[in-house]
Amino acid sequence: MIDPMTGEIIDEQQLAEQLLKQAKEQGVGLVGPDGVLNGLTKRVLETALEAEMTEHLGYEKHGNTTGENARNGIRSKTVLTEVGPVEIDVPRDREGSFEPKIVKKRQRRLTGVDEIVLSLTARGLTTCEVAAHFDDVYGASVSKDTISRITDKVIEEMTEWQNRPLDRVYPVVFIDALVVKVRDGQVRNKPFYIAVGVTVNGERDILGIWAGDGGEGAKFWLGVLTEIKNRGAEDVCIVVCDGLKGLPESINTAWPLATVQTCIIHLIRNTFRFASRHYWEEMGKDLRPVYTAPTEAAAAERFRDFDAKWGQQYPAISKLWQNAWSEFVPFLDWDVEIRRIICSTNAIESLNARYRRAARARGHFPNDAAALKCLYLVTRSLDPTGRGRARWATRWKPALNAFAIAFEGRIN
Repeated sequence: MIDPMTGEIIDEQQLAEQLLKQAKEQGVGLVGPDGVLNGLTKRVLETALEAEMTEHLGYEKHGNTTGENARNGIRSKTVLTEVGPVEIDVPRDREGSFEPKIVKKRQRRLTGVDEIVLSLTARGLTTCEVAAHFDDVYGASVSKDTISRITDKVIEEMTEWQNRPLDRVYPVVFIDALVVKVRDGQVRNKPFYIAVGVTVNGERDILGIWAGDGGEGAKFWLGVLTEIKNRGAEDVCIVVCDGLKGLPESINTAWPLATVQTCIIHLIRNTFRFASRHYWEEMGKDLRPVYTAPTEAAAAERFRDFDAKWGQQYPAISKLWQNAWSEFVPFLDWDVEIRRIICSTNAIESLNARYRRAARARGHFPNDAAALKCLYLVTRSLDPTGRGRARWATRWKPALNAFAIAFEGRIN
């Protein structure tokens, strides 16, 4: 760090030690209304404002004026910052032409506060809980209306994101529906449709979120997939979905060359739904040879063994796999690297877990728009460090080679 006044290099460690020593000597905390960081923030903001005024007028404070306009005292106002409310003195000029950029006219909070509100909302906190958080931690009073206005700022951003152009081709697209409680006259469950694409570069791309108009249906999915295609996604190699009736036909209407693959994770989860929790671990071990088999014949043989052990006790499980077999079988034709990508629970399950956690924390939403805003805030807060993207990119190259061979000429 460099001192803007003297140009000398400031030792950050020494500065931190001085602040801590000062806090102990004065018997105050580092943060809070009377904290040391509060006073430091005040001095930094006021110094920056004075520098802006000097640039605006063309002369230093206490210097000689170079024109008709000049300094004209100060006015005090309180702004909400990341360390709490801070009262600052804003310089004024005679003509009233000074337009500060650090803390603009009529601005009552710094942009970092908005990001804190959006982050807390993305984690499922209600407007009341966010307001209580600012009161408890910062000693600041933030109204529910203010918090709503802050979160409403992302609506335009969300609309632009929802309509952005997409890549020409996606090797894999995962589609799924999330059930959210919405108060529409009365509180009821509504599906929200989510599509996640894996790009040619191996990055996960959430293609959009759509509010359904009733129960999850293949007809609505056809509209969603058509919209994705109209936004530029001309071709998709593999679409991973659950076993919803009529969904394969909707997928092939949008992308005739796409291979429809039943989500193995959905299939396994539905299997456990018919069985006692006591048997889940044992049943999972018996199912693994089925979906890791090298060929369809081997998978059929392994399933006969599974059915001989569990079929009489749980006949619904046998029927479930028999009905889904035609959509499950394509999975066995893929290279092991492709299997890892389309069978990965991290692709959409971890995403849905984040969505569900935020939705459960809110209980229910007043309307579809409020639910979409919450889900979008979760979306924009995903993977802030970029580590998830890095992990996907690291393991993508072998899969890309497998896709290039299996779908020759389509992803190049």
